[in-house]
Amino acid sequence: MKFILHDYLLIIAALLDYLIGDPWGWPHPVRVMGWLISGLSKFFLQHCQSSQIQRLAGIVLAIILIIGSGLSGWLIVQIARWLHPFLGIVVESIFLASCFALHSLRKAALDVIQPLTKGNLESARQILSNYVGRDTENLSETEVLRAVLETVTENATDGVMAPLFYAIVGGLIPLVGPVPLALAYKASSTLDSMVGYREAPYTYIGWFSAKLEDCLTWFPCRLTVMTLGFLSIKPLYVWRICCRDAIQDPSPNSGWSECAYAAILGVQMGGINWYRGVAKHKPLLGDAIYPITPTSISQALQLTRYSFLLWLGVGILLIL
Repeated sequence: MKFILHDYLLIIAALLDYLIGDPWGWPHPVRVMGWLISGLSKFFLQHCQSSQIQRLAGIVLAIILIIGSGLSGWLIVQIARWLHPFLGIVVESIFLASCFALHSLRKAALDVIQPLTKGNLESARQILSNYVGRDTENLSETEVLRAVLETVTENATDGVMAPLFYAIVGGLIPLVGPVPLALAYKASSTLDSMVGYREAPYTYIGWFSAKLEDCLTWFPCRLTVMTLGFLSIKPLYVWRICCRDAIQDPSPNSGWSECAYAAILGVQMGGINWYRGVAKHKPLLGDAIYPITPTSISQALQLTRYSFLLWLGVGILLIL
């Protein structure tokens, strides 16, 4: 019976994310994770001076956040179930929906594209700065579109597919369920985005979080690439382009994710990005057969949606 319940939870959570997403101002697990990471990292940086101690502190930080997030989610769900079975379903569904970012990705893309299509490049640049780390004030329309597509395709793996993967794995494990593993992965991803930098002051304290997130995302990323190749009906071509270009990217996952979409859409991503006035060259991914347009971004979002639904169906069958 519990396995059947997990199927319903996956479906309800997917519907909640598709219809509602993350309402602005509502409590969200990732915000809580962000507060904890910010507070703990500041504490460790203040009290840990040597690089070796900071590395150890980085391990402690990751363990506290990842295990703590999974365990907290599990305990809250158990308490909600104890109070009332229906409350347990509601709480678990909301937790699980908060781990999926399909709605958020679509909204972020539309927020930038809408003013851009109306000719308001300055507004598009300003809105884009809320979603990307690169400098946006001098980007051309072409560069804005590239930034949106790169954001959508990179986050398709760690924001959508990988959380679903770990939710399915959790649903297959007795007494665990989808929520704890999905929240634990989300904590790892949040850690990587906040402290997983090579630059100071996070060089040492964030190294473990960055490496762990790479490891946890590696398998879901390759599965995503294969799924996208299957959906495009040219899996060998997609895999060949990824083996040619994605391996040049310093990240073991984001380059693969972006490159798979680039190969399918016939566009090229990568190039020179500016961060706080410093130029950083990212390897070129894919072949520039077509220019990047709003239609390219819509197609990428649609591919992610189809991949998500396919995994959701397979996950439900596996759990059954």
